[in-house]
This record gives sequence, C-alpha cells and structure tokens, in this order.
Amino acid sequence: MNLRRYGAILPITFAILLSGCMTDSTGTTYSSSEARRIQNVSFGTISELQYVKLEGTEGAVGTVAGAAIGGIAGSSVGGGRGSDIAAILGGVAGGVLGNMAEKELTTQRGIEMTIRLDSGKYISVVQEANPGAPLQVGDTVKILTQRNITRVVKMQ
Repeated sequence: MNLRRYGAILPITFAILLSGCMTDSTGTTYSSSEARRIQNVSFGTISELQYVKLEGTEGAVGTVAGAAIGGIAGSSVGGGRGSDIAAILGGVAGGVLGNMAEKELTTQRGIEMTIRLDSGKYISVVQEANPGAPLQVGDTVKILTQRNITRVVKMQ
C-alpha cells in the first residue's frame, strides 16, 4: 500500500469520526428523546461557580481508527515477515494512541454551580459551559429536571 496516498486521508477520516462522538451537554441542548416530556422546574440564584473538566469518551472509534492508521503505516516498513510484524505493532500502538486522542478530543470545559433555590435549599449541578450563554455568581436561573437529567439555564 502507498503510505503517501493514505497519509493525508486517514487522519482526516479519524478527525471526522471523532467529531461524531462529541456531545453537547450545555443547559440549552436537548436530545430528541427529551422532547415533549414534562420537566420539573425550580428557580434559584447561583451562589458559587467553578470551572471543571468533563472527561472525554473512550469508545471504539478512536481505538479502531488509530489501529487502522498504525497498521497501514506499519505495513509500509520493510518487507515480507518484517512488514507483517511492523503492521501488527503499528496497529497496536495506533489503537492505544487513537484511544488517547479520542479521550482528549472529546474532553469539554464544564461548570459546577452551587445554587440556592428559592425554597432556601442548596443544590449543585455540573454541566458543559456554554460560551454563548455564560453563567455567573448572582444570576437568577431556572433548574429543569427530567428523570435523572438536570440542566440550568439563565433566566431571561
């Protein structure tokens, strides 16, 4: 196989596959299964706010894509049996590196909020930070809970 021909195509394919693994967990994004469902609503004020890191996913996409790239790259080394061994080692190394890349590329910036509800009770919610609708201490917020999913949005 010609490594030069696949050298540019494979990393682009890898990036496209990983972008499909990324999810948006801000307070303003809903899955289609959440539509037309009742949510419990509470109101409160953000009393404390801290930025956190939301760990990325470790799925099969990064591992498989990395293994494919590593295997193809390894197969271009040497010839005969040496090429086979290099392809196997390249595939294993590529799989490990692909898994690590997926986790890093899908890591998100999160926000941990301590909220004083209008009832006087305190709760804490972590969600992905939304640069388009930043939250800050003192903001009045609406807390929406549906089954075991809770989101916080700034009151308009």
